[in-house]
Amino acid sequence: MGKIIAFANQKGGVGKTTSCVNIAAALGLLGHKVLIVDLDPQGNTTSGVGISKKGLKASTRDLLTGEKPASEIAIETPFQNLSVIPTNTALAGAEFDLFDFDESEFRMKTALAEVKDTYDYILIDCPPSLGMLTINAFAASDGVIVPMQCEFYALEGLSQLMVTINRIKRLYNPDLTLSGILITMYNSRLLLSMQVIAELQKHYSDRLFETKISRNVKLTEAPGFGKPAYYHDKNSKGAKEYMEVAKELATRI
Repeated sequence: MGKIIAFANQKGGVGKTTSCVNIAAALGLLGHKVLIVDLDPQGNTTSGVGISKKGLKASTRDLLTGEKPASEIAIETPFQNLSVIPTNTALAGAEFDLFDFDESEFRMKTALAEVKDTYDYILIDCPPSLGMLTINAFAASDGVIVPMQCEFYALEGLSQLMVTINRIKRLYNPDLTLSGILITMYNSRLLLSMQVIAELQKHYSDRLFETKISRNVKLTEAPGFGKPAYYHDKNSKGAKEYMEVAKELATRI
């Protein structure tokens, strides 16, 4: 049975989508069958794996409303063992659509049950908020990965996110865990980076990924080509670091 992992952080611009796409691609290269669910109305994950957001026949909104099953919406990407359930801006209206359903918090869990045995990993790229879409992702997931920068505001945001995770765990999904905290846009020369990591190690030492993701030009270039970093430049530092994170993840969950 596949593992479902949500990538979440209510703060935007922390490398959440970049991490989801590149870890998914790395897991695929390691031989795992992977599905990404793009749950962010911006649709950056969709375009990041080379799928056009224009003219989609079906999207994540159809998944949540039950208009089409996951198996019909999933699109195989050009990349090894990697498929995606794409999205576009129409997903923004799904926050309101969900209120029309009973047990609306479980729409994603119900929808993914059909394909959970088809994939080794299902990665959900959540929107940068803690609204109904993210609640659905958490209710469906086995674990949450939190990409974050080395900033003190990020520590405050992590505390708020942990409150939400614990609330979802209590109300909807007792099996939900924090799978890992991933440091992104890392600069080892900054004293602040060392201070934030030291603080994280006090409280989350067993949840911190050993590998940190450095600032890397190739990581920022790759989405413009509709490719994960490995397929843009497999020798880039970013591609190698995400491969190491994927290996860590495979031993955790």
